[in-house]
Amino acid sequence: MYKPTGMIPALPTPFDEQGKIDFDAYRDLIEFLIEGGVHCLLAGGSTGEYSLMTMEERKEVIKFAVETANGRVPVMAGTSCNRTEDTIALTKYAAEVGADCALVLPPYYMQTSEEGIKEYFKAIADAVDIGIVIYHYPAATNVELSPELIAELSKIDGIVSIKNTADQEHTCKVIALTKDQPDFTVLTGFEHLILPTLAVGGHGATGIVINLVPKEIVKMYDLFVKEKDIEGAIALNQKLTPLYDYVEQEPSPGPVKAGLDLLGLRGGTVRSPLVPASDELKRKMKAVLDELGYETKPV
Repeated sequence: MYKPTGMIPALPTPFDEQGKIDFDAYRDLIEFLIEGGVHCLLAGGSTGEYSLMTMEERKEVIKFAVETANGRVPVMAGTSCNRTEDTIALTKYAAEVGADCALVLPPYYMQTSEEGIKEYFKAIADAVDIGIVIYHYPAATNVELSPELIAELSKIDGIVSIKNTADQEHTCKVIALTKDQPDFTVLTGFEHLILPTLAVGGHGATGIVINLVPKEIVKMYDLFVKEKDIEGAIALNQKLTPLYDYVEQEPSPGPVKAGLDLLGLRGGTVRSPLVPASDELKRKMKAVLDELGYETKPV
């Protein structure tokens, strides 16, 4: 069963001026990322505005990403729903069309107990034949999973990884408690914590900025993991740090879509009630991308 590692972009979903999915732009983005050397693609996650899509649109995005990747890289599908039955159904669909794993949030609106969370993930893992990645994002869900609970979840058959969008101390504890499990990986969800997570034994990252500078992010990963060039990885990380700030400075995914527009990749519009990036932020992002050697469009 596939377990995700490496640098994994959380793909935004391009929408045209009428608010419809721009599949041509989506294809161009996927090709750009695969050419950039990414290790997996996350389709239909939070950055992809899944919560503002119909179920049919969510299915279309997952299927299109799998077909476009065409086996060149694995695809992680965002399949979180409020109802357990709906999450299972969408995860089954993702498996049927060829997704390699599924990213699933814990129940967060109607909150439950730790036992309820364990039963939720077990029910999903038992019902499907692809790996389940726990999506831990307490700042968004107001559901905090302790490192000890995550360690328990990691032992459920079919749970293969966690995207831990939490602070570094929490991530360190999760890594320490799961380090002896060869079939479970720990990914950070924060760009600023990519190198610290790798340094303490983590396996990669699922992030937003990877969409804009995949070659640089993959190079940083290779410098650290493959070439053991820690100083080189740190130097590259420092060049990218302003971009880490900018993609989160205003409501996501407005900033990353603006960055893609600057690169000529058509990030597209955001769906209401989300808002596009400000011109001031676009100018800041353009300056960093120009400095990194990209040809950008005027703001």
